Amino acid sequence: MNTPLVFDRPLVRRRLARALSQGYADFLLVRAVEDLEERLSTVLRTFSLALDVGTPTSIAAEVLHRSARVETVIRLSPVPEAGSIVGDEELLPFSGGRFDLAVSLLALHSVNDLPGSLIQIRHALKPDGLFIGALLGSSTLTELRQSLTQAEAEIEGGVSPRVAPFADLRDIGGLLQRAGFALPVTDSDVVRVRYANAFALMQDLRRMGLTNALHDRRKTPLRRAILMRTAEIYAERFGDADGRIPATFEIVWLSGWSPHESQQKPLRPGSAKTRLADALGVKEGAPAPRLDKK
Repeated sequence: MNTPLVFDRPLVRRRLARALSQGYADFLLVRAVEDLEERLSTVLRTFSLALDVGTPTSIAAEVLHRSARVETVIRLSPVPEAGSIVGDEELLPFSGGRFDLAVSLLALHSVNDLPGSLIQIRHALKPDGLFIGALLGSSTLTELRQSLTQAEAEIEGGVSPRVAPFADLRDIGGLLQRAGFALPVTDSDVVRVRYANAFALMQDLRRMGLTNALHDRRKTPLRRAILMRTAEIYAERFGDADGRIPATFEIVWLSGWSPHESQQKPLRPGSAKTRLADALGVKEGAPAPRLDKK
């Protein structure tokens, strides 16, 4: 089956290049890098060769370089960058089983084939290699999405794709398992940022390379009337008492290990040597003890 074209990938890269040239808005990426450092601090091992898969800037690779626990870092950059390999997160240019660690921050939400990208990352890892990634989740820009939809419906009588369909946290764990990762873990970090108005938010999205790059987007510019009405609806529905507006960004974290025989594995059904009734200290068939909430 052919992978649906949700994103215009060349346009995604051009939008990121424009953002980098104009001064990248890195507040979400800085937060993600700090979280990455904390997550890696709980892993009691060193990594001889690490791979950065498509992180918008070199900040994650630089942090890994400075880490005493990572010897060498190879960076796959989505745009030309000194000291990096230019490549696509959907087509990794590496032979299998090279890396001890792979990280990807705020990049994989704009690939068309996320399961395929995860499979390639897993193949790039050595057995018992670790992958840690962060991508924008489904709650991201929910206020802007609703405001744009209402404004366009009011003015034009219909809607067109404007905000990307980000991945849902509930689906990510299943995708990791489908990609062959062992011990998958997912969680999310919801960040709410306040802006003076919707136009200030849109300016930051432009400076993050996150403006509309959907494959089926309308090719004509957004009408001024729709933009103005969107800002009005946003302020009316979501504005705070002081007149500022909130914007939601959900960072979904995912991690997994390339399978290895040393890893913990679930027991086979029926292999338990102790009955549940004995563990609970009750007679078999008796009602389970009730746990009252305080």
